[in-house]
Amino acid sequence: MEILDPERVRSYFPPRRRAAHKGDFGKILLLCGSEGYTGAAALAAMGALRTGAGLVYLGTPRCVYPILAGKLLEPVVFPLPDDGKGYGPEAVAEVRRRMKNMDALLIGCGIGQGSGAWEVLKTVFLEFEKPVILDADGINLLSRHIDFLRGRTGVTILTPHAGEFARLTGRFPKDRVREAQAFAREYNCILVLKGAGTVITDGNRVFENPTGNPGMAVGGSGDILAGMTVSLVGQGIPPLEAAACAAFLHGAAGDLCAQELGEYAMLPSDLLNALPRLLK
Repeated sequence: MEILDPERVRSYFPPRRRAAHKGDFGKILLLCGSEGYTGAAALAAMGALRTGAGLVYLGTPRCVYPILAGKLLEPVVFPLPDDGKGYGPEAVAEVRRRMKNMDALLIGCGIGQGSGAWEVLKTVFLEFEKPVILDADGINLLSRHIDFLRGRTGVTILTPHAGEFARLTGRFPKDRVREAQAFAREYNCILVLKGAGTVITDGNRVFENPTGNPGMAVGGSGDILAGMTVSLVGQGIPPLEAAACAAFLHGAAGDLCAQELGEYAMLPSDLLNALPRLLK
């Protein structure tokens, strides 16, 4: 078991060259959002930007595109064909075109569980050979087709909470470390099993995160973590270490918010405002 601390996390961040440009810090594609879940997409995109991604692209169903395009200034937001509520099957062609030049991809935050979302997810899994981060509805969709995990050639990072892990395995985890390791080993992935003492493992090495508090147990917090994870992976930090750093910084931001605002009043968006103080 490897316990994370600030010095160790900082050591994983490469120095930034004075002559660097935005293309040096990762091109990230997020496939997130659907009717009623625009907040998940927005929080994930801002989580990616607040942890240093150079270029963040957010592909979202056309029905919610105006909301997200009006809300977000920094990400490149573009519409994808929809079925009136979420992704339509016709979105696959544009996703295929867009993902070619990306360094990492996040899919799942608020995408719903429609047939179009599944077609998009399946395309990503079969054709995108770089790291994929899977969260929320993406995990729920995958739970019906779990063997797709074994077939991926690229790195896959899953970020389930206990309930989502139960959907993947059919049981709630009792021994979190042992069961997370076993799952990651069996399905050749990196697992971030969220909760008090988040466990991050590739099936061999195991990190435990000491940061975080109950004030973070609110919808939207996990979307920020997913965005942070894809950002750090896209910037070239090794995937296991990137996932561990994201979990540590996410919890540390939550701890700052709890100190200043209290656990009852803090919001996921407050985490975004706390992150700059941790990344100076």
